[in-house]
Amino acid sequence: MSNILENCNLCPRRCGVNRAAGQKGFCGALSLLRTARIALHFWEEPCISGESGSGTVFFSHCTMKCVFCQNYEISTCSKGSDITIEELAEGFLSLQEQGANNINLVTPTHFVPQIIEALNIAKNKGLALPVLYNTGGYENVETLKMLEGYIDIYMPDFKYYNDKYAIKYSNAPDYFKTASEALREMVRQTGRAVINDKGIMTGGTLVRHLMLPGLMLDSKRVMDYLYDNYGDDIYISLMCQYTPLPHVRSCPELDRRVDMDKYNALVDYCARRGMEKVFIQSEESAAESFIPSFNGRF
Repeated sequence: MSNILENCNLCPRRCGVNRAAGQKGFCGALSLLRTARIALHFWEEPCISGESGSGTVFFSHCTMKCVFCQNYEISTCSKGSDITIEELAEGFLSLQEQGANNINLVTPTHFVPQIIEALNIAKNKGLALPVLYNTGGYENVETLKMLEGYIDIYMPDFKYYNDKYAIKYSNAPDYFKTASEALREMVRQTGRAVINDKGIMTGGTLVRHLMLPGLMLDSKRVMDYLYDNYGDDIYISLMCQYTPLPHVRSCPELDRRVDMDKYNALVDYCARRGMEKVFIQSEESAAESFIPSFNGRF
């Protein structure tokens, strides 16, 4: 692990910094694990949370730092608490004891080596839940290959088709190419998406797309790309929950909620294309009450 963090290229930023020596790259993370919340989470897609909840671990810091991030206080402001690898493993086991449907790793990229160590410890102590990798989609294929055999479900965002939006809102050059290559690797690892007879996803890939104000055409292109390339092998979550928080005011075009008529038109577009494995949301999901409290506690 230390060798990787001494020249960190885990994400597409490829900063090359020595995190073990206290250097910080784009994400802001050092070698110590930092988490903002380890708890059951009931607001994911129905096939992820179910009735028992998803065992989420929200990691502090982020490799993207989107201007509209709803988890801004942990992704950019780095709110959270430092924990050991052993404590993370105990967190996994605690979530299993609480009845979680899965272990849900939220923004985990910059801590992949430590997560692998924690999973090894937890599995040796009886962890048997599916492990879910919940990411913004901006991933290195090499890093994803490190996770083969550890991850049962990938849940990446596919945020943009046109890179001009990726650069403006996420400072993420080559987002489309990078996210496309990452998604191909995720699907290769997990195969066709599987939901069991209880309605819970146990394997495969679920791709999220958050519709942003004014980007209807870009959203259509994302939907076309996903369906043309993966058909019914993946599930898609088409989200309208975008919530403009104070830090987005630097981009006034995003300082409003999604027009629900446009969102419903996008849903209709997907239906006309014959897309059936798509989760959709109601307007009520666009509320700050759906943003969890990041208190760092189990």
